[in-house]
Amino acid sequence: MESQTAIANPTMKKILILVNSVILFTSTCAGPLTTRLYFVRGGSRIWLSCTSITGGFPLTIFLLVIAYFHRKKSNGLDNTKIFLMTRKLFIASVISGLVTGMVNYFYSYGSAKLPVSTSCLLSSTQLVFTAIFAFIIVKQKFTSYSINAVVLLTIGAGILALGANSDRPRGESSKTYIAGFIMILLAALFYGFVLAFNEVSFRKTKKAIAFTLVLEFQMMMCFFATAFCVVGMLINKDFQAIPRDAKQFELGEDKYYMVIVLNALIWQVYFVGAVGVTCYSSALLSGILIAASLSVTEVIAVIFFHEKFGGEKGFSLALSLWGFVSYFYGATKQNKKRKNINTEVEVTQSPPI
Repeated sequence: MESQTAIANPTMKKILILVNSVILFTSTCAGPLTTRLYFVRGGSRIWLSCTSITGGFPLTIFLLVIAYFHRKKSNGLDNTKIFLMTRKLFIASVISGLVTGMVNYFYSYGSAKLPVSTSCLLSSTQLVFTAIFAFIIVKQKFTSYSINAVVLLTIGAGILALGANSDRPRGESSKTYIAGFIMILLAALFYGFVLAFNEVSFRKTKKAIAFTLVLEFQMMMCFFATAFCVVGMLINKDFQAIPRDAKQFELGEDKYYMVIVLNALIWQVYFVGAVGVTCYSSALLSGILIAASLSVTEVIAVIFFHEKFGGEKGFSLALSLWGFVSYFYGATKQNKKRKNINTEVEVTQSPPI
């Protein structure tokens, strides 16, 4: 289930997969909540919201500067390269960034119209799209455990969808509500493509995938996604409307800007985790983690936004967690089997004493 991405130290690879998985899981829980908080408390600028999702990319520059000087000190060379990214990876980051910009808009529009629990259940369908694109683009091999996880998470989302209309916010028209549904589904569709596209882009590189290279790719991807959204802000005249939007914010002007900044920070952490998990493991694992964490987000949304939590949501949450456990049990079992095979090969090939 893991990609064949080159990395110098296998142990370090496992550590990076674990660290990025934790980062991805936690930030996916928090991201939808801060995005929805902006709209629930009176924010109305969709292009501003989608810009903040990837707008925190300059923070990555500090990490890259530290990595550069560490690399320069270690190598003891004056001609140490500033960037490790190849031309092909740069082009891939541009494509991924522009598509991510579209995903940002679709997701922000849907988040403005739908409760967090509803948008999360629709967002979890990205796992299905990720699996489809991983099969087509990456030639992903599925096991019975990964298939089981996809099926369970899909059924869970379907069960929630049956009762989703009861969550429609007061004063929201059916037409607007349906538009929000479609936008979130489009976001799930295109982001499924982004995860698979990023994985195949890293697979094709012949360089060892250092975390610095991952940060470079993620920064450029977010830069072009943000540029796409900023153009939308300019066309929609969001920059002129921000002061007025801040004055109407229920929590106050200061909190308005704090929410925007917090949203940018959380989503930036999310993208670091998503790109990291994808390049060190697989797009499918990213999809599993995202889908599983969205189920947790539904529960948190009930607590903070007082959203309804009926029996169908509880059953869906159980199915999602079951699918999550199924995937990792399968991964553990497959890794153990692979180690046994490698051990047998080493014993067979050992020279006689």
